[in-house]
Amino acid sequence: MSNTTFTLVASDRAVIGKGASRRLRREGDFVPAIVYGAHKNPKNIAVEQRVLRKALENEAFYSHIIELTIDGQKENVVLKALQRHPYKPLIMHADFLRVDEHAKIHMHVPLHFIGEDVAPGIKTAKGILNRHVVELEVVCLPKDLPEFLEVNIAHMELDQILHISDISIPSGVVLSALSHGNDMAIASIHLPRGAAQQEDIDVAGAEAAAKAAAEGANPSSGSNDSGKQKPKTGK
Repeated sequence: MSNTTFTLVASDRAVIGKGASRRLRREGDFVPAIVYGAHKNPKNIAVEQRVLRKALENEAFYSHIIELTIDGQKENVVLKALQRHPYKPLIMHADFLRVDEHAKIHMHVPLHFIGEDVAPGIKTAKGILNRHVVELEVVCLPKDLPEFLEVNIAHMELDQILHISDISIPSGVVLSALSHGNDMAIASIHLPRGAAQQEDIDVAGAEAAAKAAAEGANPSSGSNDSGKQKPKTGK
């Protein structure tokens, strides 16, 4: 976990319901939200739309402890769910989970791939990196929550596949997938589709040329007597 600090100010929202939420978004430019967890009652809150959108521009905000101040009272939370407008740049609703420093939390954190510029499969063999997974769920105490997981692909060769078990995990962090026996592939390096097809064509052509050359060097191979003139016999 980094030393980055995220703060957010919210106000208590007494009136709830779809109509109230619409008025909140329309008239006050606020986002209706809820805070729950840590064995406390859920609380309906409102967060300024502009401030929340600005915070969401930082990738770390999605996987970081947030200091949320509600009418002067501070709580540590994490962002658990977000509802966006289908086509407008608006946040429709947000869910925040209170965190207990002694209780483990489940969070999705992004993967950061490094070493792409030196990986032999890319630099030498001209392959491309395929990212099969862009985030993973981790289980850890709030103090151990990483902003991201680093995936070093500097050693990867062409047609090599990297699995979850191949990456380094920070101390105190458990990957949910591995704990359930799912060592899924997270990245691989392969030739682009067109290049792979051309390589197959080139190989087939080379094999055909070699076969033709071999037959030319041994003309009796594979031939028959159908073209030979049979000697005449007298009566």
